[in-house]
Amino acid sequence: MSNKRLSIVIVDDNDMMRAILRSILRGEAYEVIGEARNGAQAVEVVERLSPDIVCMDILMPEKNGLEAMAEIRQNMPETEFIMITSSAEPETVQDAIANGASGFIVKPFNAARVLDALKRTANRIQQRR
Repeated sequence: MSNKRLSIVIVDDNDMMRAILRSILRGEAYEVIGEARNGAQAVEVVERLSPDIVCMDILMPEKNGLEAMAEIRQNMPETEFIMITSSAEPETVQDAIANGASGFIVKPFNAARVLDALKRTANRIQQRR
């Protein structure tokens, strides 16, 4: 893996969840370059900052994570998405994967689960480069 840190945007309507994810990623091989608190903001932030990876909650106000991911992928197909949700229902997981999610994390999560999902996604990015 190269020395370039992969850039991440965190999207969650819960301030505490964003803070927890930020703290998990601090000191790792990732750089949090932006955050958003709903799907509508996510589209704007991701298109402006062009991160490698977006960690996005599914259930959010204004625009849910699946809708935001689909909109972003139209203009930025190389962006990887790790979906985060408290709903582990098979239909939700299938919808996320069918719409292009490369990883899925169920709340409540621990640091190891988040870092494992990011490592698998980072490997996919490195293989493409």
